[in-house]
Amino acid sequence: MAASKKTTTKQAEDTTNMDNETVVKHTSATSLNGGREVFIVDGSRTPFLKAKGKPGPFPAADLAVGCALPLLARQPFQPADIDEVIVGCVMPSADEANIARVIALRLGCGKHVPAWTVQRNCASGMQALDSAAVEIALGRADLVLAGGVESMSHAPVLLNNDMVGWLGAWAGARNFQQRLKALIQLRPKFFKPIIGLLRGLTDPVVGLSMGQTAENIAHRFAINRTQMDEFAVRSHQRLAAAQDDGRLAEIEPIYDTRGNHYAEDDGLRRDSSVERLAKLKPVFDRPFGAVTAGNSAQITDGAAMLILASADAVKKYKLPVLGRIVDSHWAGLEPAQMGLGPVHAITPILQRNNMGLKDIDYWEINEAFAAQVLACLAAWEDIGYCSRELGLSEVMGKLDQSKLNVDGGGVSIGHPVGASGARIVLHLLHVLEKNKAKRGIASLCIGGGQGGAMLVERG
Repeated sequence: MAASKKTTTKQAEDTTNMDNETVVKHTSATSLNGGREVFIVDGSRTPFLKAKGKPGPFPAADLAVGCALPLLARQPFQPADIDEVIVGCVMPSADEANIARVIALRLGCGKHVPAWTVQRNCASGMQALDSAAVEIALGRADLVLAGGVESMSHAPVLLNNDMVGWLGAWAGARNFQQRLKALIQLRPKFFKPIIGLLRGLTDPVVGLSMGQTAENIAHRFAINRTQMDEFAVRSHQRLAAAQDDGRLAEIEPIYDTRGNHYAEDDGLRRDSSVERLAKLKPVFDRPFGAVTAGNSAQITDGAAMLILASADAVKKYKLPVLGRIVDSHWAGLEPAQMGLGPVHAITPILQRNNMGLKDIDYWEINEAFAAQVLACLAAWEDIGYCSRELGLSEVMGKLDQSKLNVDGGGVSIGHPVGASGARIVLHLLHVLEKNKAKRGIASLCIGGGQGGAMLVERG
């Protein structure tokens, strides 16, 4: 898209769908232009471990510490030299309230290093990086450890309100008669649990699960089951090639308390094929839908942590530089169409920086669902969508998929919701480095109807 095709300020801030389907507001844009430069100097992540129907071997804080300890051990500064620790996490356990502080103390940062936790659903890890970048750009910090973590297999199973009320009555009983009265009021329905993960992946405003929103946009852009399954197979093929070629150097092996060793993302299905995926039944819109477990992101545990630094810190400690954060943007849209969030977050970044899709060397768009990524690409090629939703006078254009998620994505790697935003930024920088490329954008859709994106550069 040429620079002359920018939207007006009014168009960028408030664009209303002519079908009365959605009102899109681009808000909370954080342009780092004008502030101090923000560099990413190093980072690491754990293997992403697929949930297997029971709590996995690592609570969330253990995952973050597991990848951050070797990261800090190879730095020329001490953990206590860090100015802040910022961590994205959606579901910290009851023992991990303000999980960032727990992580910071366990890493040896010391009591004087403040730490705080951020939550923006699927983009929590990117929000942590953005928050750290703002602190550095404004001159309030020089070194920040930031990233994200999630142990989705440890998501809580909760009591319903009937049981909570009954337990309150039981605890308040002072004699045998009161306890007997409470006991005879106990009902089988009180024992029905609330599955925290399922509840958390359902939007309470529109009453749709994230998978149902993927079905919505698949229908909107006529994306069929075969296209979704082909995209999913390619994700697994690309991850397999990346593992075989050693292109995932950011992974730090971790060990559980029984001495078991975890070195690779274990959700990879090397035998994945369109024929195999075609046998799976729809999960979110039975029996007519097209979104299945096979073309959706996996429920996963994992962490990714990065070190951000000012130019002063880079010079003081003689730090290497992976790249710098140039710009970021957060956007809102109709929750029932939440998978299109990357379109609304990326487009303003391109406009502000006088760029088009072809000016970006590599892309990481989180694969929450194959349908969701494909819908984003289709939206940029649809004049109706670009006009009504983005306020553009022409289509954004076609994104070259050979430059998108080149080493796999959430469908094959997994999507630990608090960590993915940090993982895709870190891996994007490694992709740019390997290919001697300059510029990349990482982006995610966000449950609740938002999108986030970050522009990074090397050199």
